[in-house]
Amino acid sequence: MSSNAARARTVTWLWPFMLLLALATAPLAWMLIALFTGRPVGWMAVLTALELVFMLRLGTLGPGKLRIALVVLGTLLVAAIANWAIASAWMGGSMGLNPWDASLRMGPHLAWTLITLANGVVEWLWLAVGIAVGAWLAR
Repeated sequence: MSSNAARARTVTWLWPFMLLLALATAPLAWMLIALFTGRPVGWMAVLTALELVFMLRLGTLGPGKLRIALVVLGTLLVAAIANWAIASAWMGGSMGLNPWDASLRMGPHLAWTLITLANGVVEWLWLAVGIAVGAWLAR
């Protein structure tokens, strides 16, 4: 069998589902680890970027600008969702709300205030490292 025949049968429509799966699981893992340890685990940005690269490659998305953009934007999105969920879980827990209800009730100004208070320079550097590693591996 020639390589052209094998390449023609390659599934190329699977990557959106793999991307959605990664975007759904990464914030949950980030939030659970942060709530379990009681620390803002900024290093999860690197693991998130690695997961996104792996899932897009597994979903047969070819290298290029699209994969780089998806990994960078996905890492930023996961970081934002995870930090929002962590802040709302801490704030809502003291009011007797479960994390889902607390995240729906928290406004953007309060969320931004809590996120900037909880995350120091190290966490922002981890986010930058995660974006850089993800962009480099996605190329």
